[in-house]
Amino acid sequence: MNYGPITTEPDSHAQMDKALELGINFFDTADVYGWKRGEGITEKIIGNWFAQGNGRRDKTVIATKVFGDMGEDKNSERGLSALKIRNMCEHSLKRLQTDHIDLYQMHHVARDAAWDEIWQAFDTLVTQGKVIYVGSSNFAGWHIATANQVAKSRGSLGLVCEQSKYSLACRAVELEVAPACAHYGLGLIPWSPLDGGLLGGVLDGGVGGDGHRRKSEGMVKRIEGIRPQLQKWEGFCKELGEKPADVALAWTLHNPVVTAPIIGPRTSEQLVGSLKALEIKLSAEQLKQLDEIWPVAGIAAGKPSPEAYAW
Repeated sequence: MNYGPITTEPDSHAQMDKALELGINFFDTADVYGWKRGEGITEKIIGNWFAQGNGRRDKTVIATKVFGDMGEDKNSERGLSALKIRNMCEHSLKRLQTDHIDLYQMHHVARDAAWDEIWQAFDTLVTQGKVIYVGSSNFAGWHIATANQVAKSRGSLGLVCEQSKYSLACRAVELEVAPACAHYGLGLIPWSPLDGGLLGGVLDGGVGGDGHRRKSEGMVKRIEGIRPQLQKWEGFCKELGEKPADVALAWTLHNPVVTAPIIGPRTSEQLVGSLKALEIKLSAEQLKQLDEIWPVAGIAAGKPSPEAYAW
């Protein structure tokens, strides 16, 4: 999402080369990234990188998304009609300079679209070889259940993953989404695992406190609203001897439903630095401490959700 608006194309290409060198091969984007409606800037940057050859495309699992308003015509407005899905897929393929998308995700749930229509479009793309797998993003647990039940009735594979906002400071997905993913065998791909930088050491000048888009009025207000909680959090990380950003990423990996967090680096230095999270192993006692600092509202003690409130 940073590629184009923040990170230049040459730097973006250098990051992706470095990622492959490090063994990171899953790259996530969306047709609307780049923030100039209809231009698909981030997809184009990735496509130009693929075009450099040297096996880059074959080494990469590329994921993109469809839903947002691409500003082209009435058929490209926000939503998921069959026509929109098929047309936007063609545009993404062209921008990415590839003949197939490994993971095509619904960026949001389309509440006014029939699931049979949606699956008809995705099934066609899969049959044509233009899409390998279908995923969702920002879905509720019951959306995942409904989508997969309809897919099953059609003989389709259904969703293989869900991309949700998930971090220590934003754990609502543990109530329904994560259990739904576990039940249907979906991988969970957390976005914003540092909660916009909040968990990156904002009180100590770490990620989120570096003045780059982070010290917005809203962020400052939020920091002040939970300062005691942040003090406990950063104190915990200090005792652990690790950077808050690394601990926050490591925490997402303790959940067996999580495939991998989306790290979203702006620089190659941030990309390399994030690997430290793979070395951090949190004990049961440490996880309990983190639950006390960042509790999940609505989960009864000793009961995993959604059984916490079903009786």
